Amino acid sequence: MKSHRKELSFEVPSRRGFVHITPLVEEALHESGIREGLCLVNAMHITASVFINDDEQGLLADYERILEELFPHAPTAAYEHNKTGEDNGDAHVKRQLMGREVVVAVSGGQLDFGTWERIFYGEFDGRRRKRVLIKIIGE
Repeated sequence: MKSHRKELSFEVPSRRGFVHITPLVEEALHESGIREGLCLVNAMHITASVFINDDEQGLLADYERILEELFPHAPTAAYEHNKTGEDNGDAHVKRQLMGREVVVAVSGGQLDFGTWERIFYGEFDGRRRKRVLIKIIGE
């Protein structure tokens, strides 16, 4: 069995945002030479997320709106976490809802997706560099 590890880094210029990363994951898979196995993609920061869904701008706008309605950034005093001097309590909760990682089967050297599935990086406390790990194992 082989394994391949690659890190991506992102610096989203706004507090929140979504980045379509499927092509970057496919590039890492190609580099790995693995034809059959599993591909893990995970956010390496506690206020960022990796998730799978449709690459449709209305859906991403819905996520932005609904997450902010459920857990607004302000007032920051509403979050116990922010009593530590932080202002990102909402970002931790948003990450928990959207998820830390995804695992995708690799078949025939390709990510084995459903028809509309794509991988996204979700940022909930941006304006600084953060990392995403891609770990591929198989043969």
